[in-house]
Amino acid sequence: MKNSIDGKVVLIAGGAKNLGGLIARDFAENGAKAIAIHYNSEGSRAAAEETKAAVEGAGAKAWLYQADLTSASNMEALFDGAKAQFGGIDIAVNTVGKVLRKPIVETTEAEFDEMLAVNAKSAYFFIKEAGRHLNDDGRIITIVTSLLAAFTDGYSTYAGGKAPVEHFTRAAAKEFSGRGISVNNIGPGPMDTPFFYGEETPERVAFHKSQAMGNQLTDINDIAPIVKFLATDGWWITGQTIFANGGYTTR
Repeated sequence: MKNSIDGKVVLIAGGAKNLGGLIARDFAENGAKAIAIHYNSEGSRAAAEETKAAVEGAGAKAWLYQADLTSASNMEALFDGAKAQFGGIDIAVNTVGKVLRKPIVETTEAEFDEMLAVNAKSAYFFIKEAGRHLNDDGRIITIVTSLLAAFTDGYSTYAGGKAPVEHFTRAAAKEFSGRGISVNNIGPGPMDTPFFYGEETPERVAFHKSQAMGNQLTDINDIAPIVKFLATDGWWITGQTIFANGGYTTR
């Protein structure tokens, strides 16, 4: 069934920890047959192994793949490998991203290139390979950022790097619709994970909290169910960016 997780194969880029790790566990606990878990570097290996064990403990198969996904050939190898392992892919979730808070006039060419490679290029080739490899009635979900709807300073290369993903998503939604594949984005607010805190002062963390309902950052436990919804009963939604942020930004 297109609105069920039972028996499905799920691929998660950035699936070792934080939101990606939670999504991997959630799909396994809800009946997925197998989870392909990508992680970026050796530093994430222990978390990836822990997530793999949790997935297997929930009764699903798991496969780990480590690579820098700013390489299109590595992205292709991720999807090829998952398909070889499990025979097909039904749901592809991309949580990969990199945050930089820095004024434009202080941003170096190397920082710009890296931020656009991680946040835009890898997302494009993720969608490309998902379109090539997913079974009919598949689901493609990319995590972007609520800063796409913000008027703020400091995040030119982060929000700017994620901004093209909205158009990639709209184009893919049109191009893949004949096969019943939906393509969507989720834009969380600042998430209560180490991914966020490294770029912000305590004062700015307090400010970000004050902008959302309940005076809090986004909890990853409130994002994972939206991923699951888009992969199941939300199949009719496509080409959209959903801002899930407690009112932190809106558009």
